[in-house]
Amino acid sequence: MPTVTLLAHTPLPAGTVAAAARLCYSNADIAAVSERMQGERADEFVRMLAGLGHESPIEHASFTFGIEGVSRTFLAQITRHRLASYSVQSQRYVDKRDFSYIVPPSVRENPEALAEFEACMRRCAESYERLAELLSGGDPQKRREILEDARFVLPGACDTRMIVTMNARSLRGFFRQRCCRRAQWEIRAVACEMLRLVKEAAPVLFENAGPPCLAGPCPEGKMSCGRMEEVRAAFRAAEKE
Repeated sequence: MPTVTLLAHTPLPAGTVAAAARLCYSNADIAAVSERMQGERADEFVRMLAGLGHESPIEHASFTFGIEGVSRTFLAQITRHRLASYSVQSQRYVDKRDFSYIVPPSVRENPEALAEFEACMRRCAESYERLAELLSGGDPQKRREILEDARFVLPGACDTRMIVTMNARSLRGFFRQRCCRRAQWEIRAVACEMLRLVKEAAPVLFENAGPPCLAGPCPEGKMSCGRMEEVRAAFRAAEKE
């Protein structure tokens, strides 16, 4: 399963957001505005902004996550969220001989499918090692130079790790899409864990964050999972834990 860690975030995120928004309408200097916009006053101001639909101020709060135990397939999905910063383990410079890989739940639950999947992973690993040897001629120094070509046979299941930074507005949009039951299982698991972590760090900024059906009708139309009440109940239960 993926491992997600909240590495860092804007200190006093609600206060920072509230001060940034209040400054737009104040003659006071920044230090005075920041001093006033803290604690419960900041929380109230942030809730007021949310009620008015003013989202740009929450971009001033950012959150940095460490994500491990995910696949390169996951990487292709998360990087579609472009208002973010990514630092990812490089297959060009990191030797992936005997690589670990992510097994989809549907495959793990089917013994025959699992056997086929694991055989495929072994073949990929063997091809990667064989290519590295052929291209480098067995020279360790040259091997480091040709990994960028050997990696072409690595599968989407190959594991990777990354550090990701998003601001609160981008995160709320990310949660709307990726906490939805229709999101792919791996990115949904990561998104739900990220949401849990930021709710602990900045609860007022992420009130009602999650899939859109938490706050209204499902926007998916014919593609809806049809299980909105179940989703709402699951998120309510998670908040009580």
